[in-house]
Amino acid sequence: GGRMSLRLYNTLSGEKERFEPRVADTVTMYVCGPTVYNLAHIGNARPVVVFDTLFRVLRERHATVTYARNITDIDDKIIAAARDSGRSIESITHEFTSKYREDMAALNTLPPTLEPHATQNIDGMIRLTRQLIERGHAYVSAGHVLFAVESMPEYGALSGRKLEDMLAGARVDVADYKRHPGDFVLWKPAADNEPGWNSPWGRGRPGWHLECSAMIRGHLGNSIDIHGGGRDLIFPHHENEIAQSRCSHDGEFVRYWLHNAYVDIDGEKMSKSLGNVRSVRDLLQHYRGEVLRLALLTAHYRSPLNFSVDLLEQARHTLDGFYSTLRSVEHIEAAGPVDITAEPVFAALEDDLNTPLALAELHALAKALHKAPVAERPALKARFL
Repeated sequence: GGRMSLRLYNTLSGEKERFEPRVADTVTMYVCGPTVYNLAHIGNARPVVVFDTLFRVLRERHATVTYARNITDIDDKIIAAARDSGRSIESITHEFTSKYREDMAALNTLPPTLEPHATQNIDGMIRLTRQLIERGHAYVSAGHVLFAVESMPEYGALSGRKLEDMLAGARVDVADYKRHPGDFVLWKPAADNEPGWNSPWGRGRPGWHLECSAMIRGHLGNSIDIHGGGRDLIFPHHENEIAQSRCSHDGEFVRYWLHNAYVDIDGEKMSKSLGNVRSVRDLLQHYRGEVLRLALLTAHYRSPLNFSVDLLEQARHTLDGFYSTLRSVEHIEAAGPVDITAEPVFAALEDDLNTPLALAELHALAKALHKAPVAERPALKARFL
């Protein structure tokens, strides 16, 4: 069958574009992973399931797909969690990295090709910071190294924010060591009781944004095809990654920026104050991983998803229906191989991962299979599978 071309909505251009990797048949994709100080909640799971689905679609079409998802194992929140619990940072990050991997595997997501850890990439972060200083995009002030946002004319292009608008919202108490209130930290001093690494600017640790830029460069190269994550990362995290990566190296950084929308719980924003944060680990006590996965895929990834017991029951019912359809034809021999890429299900996925349409196509196939005369079932079964 004729192949459709994969089309993806690029946050940077604000439109759907035909996906073409920089190097034919070789795809590089980076997705921001967890900060490992507590359990992953269902909102954290959405990008994992979405980008796993994209990873699988890409692997159908391209010979080599390298998917990197980082582990942020040094961060203010981790340091605070260690302090509050009286545990070592290592024991906390080790525990929650393991639990994260287990919970995501339970959602039937493939492990990424690479899983770089921030603490194992400090040299690259120091190197990147040094390059930014040398190129006049960063400066040292009061033991901190800061990125100078005014040095980059196109800063704000991803989020569509202008520098003066960003400042309108800035609080009055901007750190006095900044030349411009929008400047952000690349490297900061570490207190004696905090983890730190030796650097040309004294013992310290990296800023959060710096970590991903350095890990992308160290593990995938200067330029990559796809960078993904939740909408909440567009500003400042991804905007600042672009600044660091583009200003330390001439040329393209990321071709396609993809962002998934939020998960709401029973129509309300998920937040600690509302007490409605649902961990994947807790939900897995009540629902199978594939039910949670299907529930997360019922809405298009760029639309908000309203997560509720109703949605979960509906997903369970849908899966039961698919399984009973397969059981009803399990004794029929399938009629030879079928070109899966010509399938309407796959075509839906190739249109910016349109999972609601893909599910509707699966429903239509299941229905046709139930109704089909026995003679036609083998061909239909091969399509369904």
